Amino acid sequence: MNVFPPEKIRNVALVGHSGAGKTTLAEALLFRAGAIGRIGTVEAGNTVTDYDPEEHARQMTVTMAMAPFEWLGYKINLIDTPGYADFSGDVHAALRVTDLAVFVVSAVEGVEVQTEYAWRIAEKLQVPRMIFINKLDKERASFERTLKELRDRFGAGIAPIELPIGSEASFRGVVGLFRDKAYVYDSGSAEVVDIPQEIADKEHEVHDNLVEGIVVADDDLLEGYLEGTIPSVQELEATMALGIANATVFPVVCGSATGPIAVDRLADFIVEIGPSPQDRPPARVLAGGEEIEITKDPDQEPLAFVFKTLADAYVGQISLMKVMSGTLKPETHLTNGRSGQDERLAKIATMFGKETTLVSAAPAGDIIAAAKLLDTKTGDTLAPKNAPVTVPGIDRPQPVLATAIVARTQSDDDKLSTSLQRIIDEDASLKVEQNQETHQTLLSGLGETHLLITLEKLDRKFGVQVDQVPVKVAYRETITATADADGKHKKQSGGHGQYGVCHLILSPRQRGAGFEFVDKVKGGSIPRQFIPAVEKGAIETMENGGSHGYPVVDIQITVDDGKYHAVDSSEMAFKLAARAGFREAFDRANPIVLEPVSKVAITVPNQYQGDVMGDIAARRGAVQGSQTASDGSQTIEADIPSSEILRYAIDLRSLTNGWGRFTAELDHYQELPSHLVAKAMAAAKE
Repeated sequence: MNVFPPEKIRNVALVGHSGAGKTTLAEALLFRAGAIGRIGTVEAGNTVTDYDPEEHARQMTVTMAMAPFEWLGYKINLIDTPGYADFSGDVHAALRVTDLAVFVVSAVEGVEVQTEYAWRIAEKLQVPRMIFINKLDKERASFERTLKELRDRFGAGIAPIELPIGSEASFRGVVGLFRDKAYVYDSGSAEVVDIPQEIADKEHEVHDNLVEGIVVADDDLLEGYLEGTIPSVQELEATMALGIANATVFPVVCGSATGPIAVDRLADFIVEIGPSPQDRPPARVLAGGEEIEITKDPDQEPLAFVFKTLADAYVGQISLMKVMSGTLKPETHLTNGRSGQDERLAKIATMFGKETTLVSAAPAGDIIAAAKLLDTKTGDTLAPKNAPVTVPGIDRPQPVLATAIVARTQSDDDKLSTSLQRIIDEDASLKVEQNQETHQTLLSGLGETHLLITLEKLDRKFGVQVDQVPVKVAYRETITATADADGKHKKQSGGHGQYGVCHLILSPRQRGAGFEFVDKVKGGSIPRQFIPAVEKGAIETMENGGSHGYPVVDIQITVDDGKYHAVDSSEMAFKLAARAGFREAFDRANPIVLEPVSKVAITVPNQYQGDVMGDIAARRGAVQGSQTASDGSQTIEADIPSSEILRYAIDLRSLTNGWGRFTAELDHYQELPSHLVAKAMAAAKE
């Protein structure tokens, strides 16, 4: 592919709900551009951007994919993103590097959950947006209904610049409001004709509203318009392009990806009124602890931001990066701002689905791929060694669902740790942790499908098979009363024996206060050198678990008396004596089981608030408050036992038809009701 200057580059992400037709639209755009010879289908598994076996099996996009193509002398770096909630991490990553988000909305289903979710991300990042109303040729499709939903959800900035000709099976083209012309499609090609009489009145009305909406953004145009001067098409497009770049105007176009109808018009608009990298504000980066601006100037020092890592079985690690400044060329040496590693970009390439094509250069604003970097991960910045700067990382959703995994064989176990790290390098929305209390390996992600596909990839890419087991809850134990006991260890054998006696007093402490050891031994009843052994024996017993086998917390242990033998006493004897004394006193001190409680923040549309609050009560949770956002959604804050939300990501999605989202973090421990202790023990044993 040729090298294009920044002003001739368009970085575009297709975003929206799963099933809206993003991947099919990508195929139609590539076909119209002559980049492919036929339009593949998701069902057949032969599209450019859905190439993983997991995507073919589920007929859905699970990871972002690049597909650049040329159009009217411009390079369009197209990124197809997932539309399913479990893979929204890639939506965050794509919107961090694209200059235009094209929201694909089904004219049948309308504005769905992930469409609004992605819109809020783009809104936060101030990414310019355009909307393509798709599937107008399908049964029950409605342009007017969908347009109303868009305006209701996203406000007055929604501006249609096309109207459909016909509906459902009779949909055959669009009317362009800028030029007052109709584009009728037959066998894929467009014929430019006069506006059909049946929609002429509607077109004139919408056209006038569009012109009035555009001219108010430009004082000179508005003054002329009020004096009777009609702005030219070029003036209207230029003013709208400015509004798009500033993320204040969101044009709506329409068509059918399967037709394909008006797909070429979408490509025209992308290059005509879509922003180039240079139309976007300068990137804000950190240099020496201070924030500075970096312009997208191809003549400056090179700077690149890695927004996605791919693990290829043959090539190895592939890093997708956006050139933030300067021009990258083969054999460029840059330094990783995080690791300090010198990285040699031996070759640079474009990604077309899973295929790579080498390029001779990539100027500021372009998106390229580099393979086999030594220590570069998603979110890293590559900069000149003498001018280290850091681009802010990607704000991703936090994992909300965990599963415990166990290697199936010893061979799998040997490769598990390394393979999991490579999987996480590829998908930064995942998290792996070794729980020190339950001794489980926990893999956390954004949902059940996310975790299942991750385990499939672990097997396919790295040959590691694991089994899923239930996640154990990290219960703890403590006491509610004071008790004491004599711990004794006496053993006679040939030669020196073992002798140690210590008197221990166990007292409860406030929740969260931790452990305290108090030495009140007087008169030398226990020699000073053996006191640390008493403490160590007590601590080891606490860690090994109380009456139910869970770690003991929030307790004070006092040693105030004991006995020793001048010959037979030893550190080991007193450590074993402390263990015995602790167990006996603990059983007398009214022990209880503590359960972890998470602080949960749940965001839902207002209509689901009652259902969610009722569900919180059913989970033994306590609502602490709620807040209303500007869009009318409710964020409910609650304390819920962690055992009750192990699969909350699945339950909340079902309860709210996919609209609910939540975050949870461990907050404190509280007493587990006595009638649930036996149930918890049985579950742990199982």
